[in-house]
Amino acid sequence: MISVEERAKRLKLVVFDVDGVMTDGGLMLSDNGLESKIFHSQDGLGLKLLKASGVEMAIVTGRTSNVVVKRAENIGITHYHQGIENKLEAFDLILKETGFSYEEAAFMGDDVIDLPPMRRAGLAVTVPHAMPLVKEYAHYVTTREAGHGAVRELCELIMKAQGTFDAQMAQFLK
Repeated sequence: MISVEERAKRLKLVVFDVDGVMTDGGLMLSDNGLESKIFHSQDGLGLKLLKASGVEMAIVTGRTSNVVVKRAENIGITHYHQGIENKLEAFDLILKETGFSYEEAAFMGDDVIDLPPMRRAGLAVTVPHAMPLVKEYAHYVTTREAGHGAVRELCELIMKAQGTFDAQMAQFLK
């Protein structure tokens, strides 16, 4: 059996779901239909540090929201697909565009719609409140909750496995 650390060492790409992974899963809809999401700033910095370490990132989400576009642009995520019912197709498209293999990719999701790409990814990650079936197929369940540092936890796990964590932290320890 391959350890989580060994799986993380091979990663060149991490694909994230949004609702229930990058956020706590709550949806705020106004009377005029505008959607709001709350993202954790520590997750955002973790994503930027992971990108700076050389790992690509992507978003695949079932909902469509301008907030996701803004978040992706702020982080520097260029591959994002919204309104996706078949997440495996989107995952496969991202792999084709980037030239990476399943083994070189992680997928972080929380619900059964995320299972097809998670089951093929080199590292399948979920969060503590994920649906039980999703937890069964995950290689790693974060200790931190979605929208409250779970993404940062994964970013740091990957950087530590790849030996890039200390270099990324050095800029803050001068």
